[in-house]
Amino acid sequence: MQWPLLLNSKRRKEKPKQQETLQPLQATSAPEWRQEIERDFDRLLFAAPTRRLADKTQVYPLDRNDSVRTRLTHSHEVANFARGIGMRLAFDLKGTIFGSLPENLCVERDVPALLAAIGLAHDLGNPPFGHQGEAAMRAWYKRHLTSELAQQPGNNSPSIFNDFFEFDGNSQTLRLVTKLQILNDTYGLNLTYATLAALLKYPRSSYTRSPGKWKKHGYFYSEEKVVEDVWKKTGLAEGVRHPFTWLMEACDDIAYSVLDAEDTVKKGLASYHDLIDHLKCWNGGEDALINEVVEHTEKKNSEYREQQRNLTPAEINDMNMQMFRVKSTIALVNNVVEAFTQHIDELMSHDCTMTDLIGVSRAKALCEALKDFDRSRGYRHPSVLKLELEGSNYIQSLMDMLWVGIHGHKTKRERDEEKESVDEPRNEYQSETPFGRYAYGRISENYRRIFEDEKNTLPVLYKEAQLLSDAISGMTDSYLIRLHDELKSLYEYERSQNTLCPKAAH
Repeated sequence: MQWPLLLNSKRRKEKPKQQETLQPLQATSAPEWRQEIERDFDRLLFAAPTRRLADKTQVYPLDRNDSVRTRLTHSHEVANFARGIGMRLAFDLKGTIFGSLPENLCVERDVPALLAAIGLAHDLGNPPFGHQGEAAMRAWYKRHLTSELAQQPGNNSPSIFNDFFEFDGNSQTLRLVTKLQILNDTYGLNLTYATLAALLKYPRSSYTRSPGKWKKHGYFYSEEKVVEDVWKKTGLAEGVRHPFTWLMEACDDIAYSVLDAEDTVKKGLASYHDLIDHLKCWNGGEDALINEVVEHTEKKNSEYREQQRNLTPAEINDMNMQMFRVKSTIALVNNVVEAFTQHIDELMSHDCTMTDLIGVSRAKALCEALKDFDRSRGYRHPSVLKLELEGSNYIQSLMDMLWVGIHGHKTKRERDEEKESVDEPRNEYQSETPFGRYAYGRISENYRRIFEDEKNTLPVLYKEAQLLSDAISGMTDSYLIRLHDELKSLYEYERSQNTLCPKAAH
């Protein structure tokens, strides 16, 4: 790999160079001061899907405590960790990591901005209700698409439907920034090649015959040509990660291992002392880094308690967790930087066999212990499981209803062809019901426009399933519930009247 290619700041759609004959900028207009990669972060920050993360579940669905993290706060925290690491690489370790670079590369500005951008964007494609939402969508597709594919004679491309049977928010993220979030064309946010390459967490498709070490996929069949172009421009290939992707993944692990533990304590599902006891017992209490973090945290908290004797037990609990967050994140970030520096040659190789960066660092045991605490005391708490089940039911029920409007929908070209072949115009919808038309109309115009685009030559069933994925993934938790409740009574009435198309209503 070569850094000039990995930091390629060109875009898939390049603006034409300004003609020398153009009038100079008006006095009120400021010249562009940002690096191209810095502009990527800004485009992501101001994009609507980023704002919608504020109402998407991180761990605890629809939590009433405003200080408990959402996908948006989580994404900002990942971006913060990543940008901090980027600053250290670009300034303190510039020679070690980047060696000799062309004069036109400014790693001091590009590297922190790139890492912050992919940290901010990494969860954009996740559906409502967290990973349980992904599981609900996969379950729905396996129930419905399997039988549909079996009924299609001569179908020879079922493998691409793994995009839905194995639906993953990471692939939806790439689709969102390259296709769905339209500015004024079909290039999405038109991010730089460097950002797109580093954002691709799993450099494989769902239908590849050699998945290698990646259990998940990072792009859909519909974005295959985009990914091939990105790899060509950055010197990467299938199965080969951008070096900064390892850092983004590590920052994600740091954020949800430490900060989910803080939220678990904040919600009262466990206490600070429960966490400390859990860490002290991990691996027989012999891990040096865990012991170091616990010792430093306990010492600092003891000093604060001496200074603030009038604190309530709840305030002491919060204060203790805040100090633990500081000490543990410092330790984890330092060890990630150390591991990245030690393994930079392997990470820059197409033959890299590593599976994750924290796993080869001194912080491995600390991260594992925190994740185990999060699972046992937070994720598996009955109250959390109940809300996740409710969210799953909402998603699958809404998918049933939207499918009535999507499945069998005819594009304008298909309708015109039908009109030419029959004496009387045929109905636009296969379901031929007011509910089908209404449900279809409740989907984002942007997503429907892409679905109906005459240049979209993907298989019809694939396009229909993808429109459903786009619609559900783009919703927030509360909006999905509101739309579900809005459609439910209309859906039940038409079903009671036996007016829903049997093929579309399951």
